[in-house]
Amino acid sequence: MSVDTIAHPGHLAPNAFTQAQLDWLPWLAPLAESQLTDVHFAGLVDAARAKSPYFMLLARDPDILGARTRTDKDIFYNPEAGLPRAERELAATATSRVNGCIYCASVHARFASHFSPRSQDVQRLLDEGVKAALDPRWDAIVAASAALTATPIAFGEAHIAALRAVGLDALAISDVIHGAAFFNWANRLMLSLGEPRLPPG
Repeated sequence: MSVDTIAHPGHLAPNAFTQAQLDWLPWLAPLAESQLTDVHFAGLVDAARAKSPYFMLLARDPDILGARTRTDKDIFYNPEAGLPRAERELAATATSRVNGCIYCASVHARFASHFSPRSQDVQRLLDEGVKAALDPRWDAIVAASAALTATPIAFGEAHIAALRAVGLDALAISDVIHGAAFFNWANRLMLSLGEPRLPPG
C-alpha cells in the first residue's frame, strides 16, 4: 500500500520549547475521516481523535493504534495508586525535552502545569533542560526519566534509590519508568512522521 507524502513549505515552526498549544503537520497522508470503518474507530478508542492528523495517520494500522492508545491511557489516566498525574506528566515532559520533541513536550508540560501549581518550574525544565534544579522529588523523577531516555542501561539502582529517598513507593517508581519509556518511544515515532507548527495568528 502506497502512502502519499506531504510537504509543508513556508509553515512557521517553533524554535524553542513551550507550553503553548501547537499544531502538528504529518509528512505522510493521514486517513480521511470518510475512510474510517468500525475497526478504525475501535483503534482510535476515542472518536474525537478522528480530528487529529497524528492519530488519523496512525489509524492506518488500527490494531497497533488501539494497543498504543490503551497503554497510553493506562499509564497517564489510571488513578489507582502510583504517582500523582502531574508527576506522570513531568516524566513525559523530561523525556520529550531530552529527545527534542517540541510538540510532545508542549502537551505534557501543559498537563504538568495544570495538575500542579508549578508552571514556573515546568517552564524552567523546558528552558534549561533536565539539569534544571526544581526540588529533590522532581529532580529525582526528571533524572530517572532522562537516564531511561538516553539509553535504558543508563537507568539503574542509584535512580531507584533516589526515587525511594524522596518518597516514591514501588508503584510510583513504576509510573516514572512507564511514563518515560512510553514517551521515549512515542517521541521518536512522532519525530519521524511529522513536525510541529505554530498556530496561525
